[in-house]
Amino acid sequence: MSTITLNQINTLPRAEAAALLTGLYEHSDWIAEQALDARPFASAAALKHAMVKTLEKAGRAPQLALVRAHPELAGKAMVSKSLTAESTNEQTKAGLTNCTPEEFAHIQQLNASYNAKFGFPFILAVRGPRGSGLNKQQIISTFERRLHNHPDYELAECLRNIHRIVEIRLNDKLGYEPALGHEVWDWHEWLAQFSDVGAMSKHAPHAAREELTVTYLTDAHLKCASTIELGMKACGFDDVHIDAVGNVVGVYKATSHNAKTLMTGSHYDTVRNGGKYDGRLGIFVPMACVRELARAGKRLPFNLEVVAFAEEEGQRYKATFLGSGALVGDFKNEWLDQQDADGVTMRQAMKQAGLNINDIPKLARNAADYLGFVEVHIEQGPVLNELDIPLGIVTSINGSVRFVGEVVGMASHAGTTPMDRRRDAATAVAELALFVEKRAAELNAVPANTATNPTSACVGTVGMLTVPNGSINVVPGRCQFSLDLRATTDAMRDALMNDVLAELKAICERRGLHATLEETMRASAAPSDAKLQGLWENAVQSLGVPVFHLPSGAGHDAMKLHEVMPQAMLFVRGQNAGISHNPLESTTSDDMQLTIDAFMHLLHNMQASQK
Repeated sequence: MSTITLNQINTLPRAEAAALLTGLYEHSDWIAEQALDARPFASAAALKHAMVKTLEKAGRAPQLALVRAHPELAGKAMVSKSLTAESTNEQTKAGLTNCTPEEFAHIQQLNASYNAKFGFPFILAVRGPRGSGLNKQQIISTFERRLHNHPDYELAECLRNIHRIVEIRLNDKLGYEPALGHEVWDWHEWLAQFSDVGAMSKHAPHAAREELTVTYLTDAHLKCASTIELGMKACGFDDVHIDAVGNVVGVYKATSHNAKTLMTGSHYDTVRNGGKYDGRLGIFVPMACVRELARAGKRLPFNLEVVAFAEEEGQRYKATFLGSGALVGDFKNEWLDQQDADGVTMRQAMKQAGLNINDIPKLARNAADYLGFVEVHIEQGPVLNELDIPLGIVTSINGSVRFVGEVVGMASHAGTTPMDRRRDAATAVAELALFVEKRAAELNAVPANTATNPTSACVGTVGMLTVPNGSINVVPGRCQFSLDLRATTDAMRDALMNDVLAELKAICERRGLHATLEETMRASAAPSDAKLQGLWENAVQSLGVPVFHLPSGAGHDAMKLHEVMPQAMLFVRGQNAGISHNPLESTTSDDMQLTIDAFMHLLHNMQASQK
């Protein structure tokens, strides 16, 4: 296939330019043609977004018509060989033209069930997040999962998949490949082979495990650290080492010895059964940039320090932000005596890993030596995905507070204890959970929470609720629970916290119970530094994609570094509704490429500001 150029699209007469873009949208060339009204395009990404906006403005009827213009996967059009050339290529690469009779029958049943529920065909970008193709099992699993979606959400998901299909088709027309994005995508797959639990695929020994769990200083965690260390050395970092808490630190040195340092990075530990990109994207993106700088023989007027933080999630021990905390002098010695589920203390785990505990105080950085801290992270939320925008500028990281607690009542016989005589600990916590949900929603009902700022300002979660030694015929006498309360400002967080704690007290008094509560973590809200945020804005703008701002509801290592130096973050769009802390967490190699390009722009812009 002969390739076209962005310059041709920008400069040719409208009809000729439109002819170059035929076949992008299935039987719907009007979308690309109307998008030409936004010429000239600064980049292919700008053209892609213009087509997204064109379809968005068209309204529901044309959107439905577009979805219905697509063939079913492994459907009648494939059998009769009446697919478009583009669809034939995509379904063939996914192996859908070579199904077993059982696979074909199952897909036909899924197609029938899907059409009966939604009234339009199932749309999936079968070439996947890397563009190299999903396998049949991945396609079938996605099909089965999406059958449970709400019709309005599923229509939007179909449109998002159509735009992804178009992105890949446009790349093909332009002869463009997100080469660095592909490599960084592959680095995530390689690191995901190390996990505390789960089994490797029998058919793909180098593929990621079915479950990804990497907690502090386990065997998998140490293998991740060694892999990142080797990767940094291969990328051309001048100084690479694993520090006293397990952080992997790489420094790409400046042109002068007395230069200041820009720090970046994120964490490589995960939650239990988590995703591949949470944290790790913020390690690999700057690593790719350093490799490109090193290959080109280029140096910056400042040192670039990339830190792969050993612990952020607080999974094995109650020591959240341990890795980044150590760099700001906030490593708590009492953490060393904490025990994991197997009774192993942190002190024992550190000694077994060969870490020198006495060196931990030496890790604290002198903020005067630093220009600041920047972090790239997958959004971990639905905002960018729903808006079909690849990158987002973080304005502030929400403040948060966490508790673990227990309500104690009286265990009694479920059959003989009257309803008005019960001291049920579990229903008390359930009542508290409903109050948390209601009160957080009430605090969100403020004018600032508009379509331009769709991220909730205030959230509350009871993520753990356990009845120890519970029995089906026993009224629960104890119930253990957790509280996670967050807000864009410390004042709003504290207002929610005070209301929740007061309600817990009132519930216990009314029900004849008592509660214990332990605060396990408190982090202040971290507004982005105006100068660093401006550098991210300029970087994103230079790529020709929208400059969109949003707060971060999740906590990040940047909020710890914020305690001693300026910080600012860049979010990357996640797939599958932006889900995170879940194996379905995903992003594309195209978005990774944009992120790498944005990071490189930030470095060059900061370089110019240092002259």
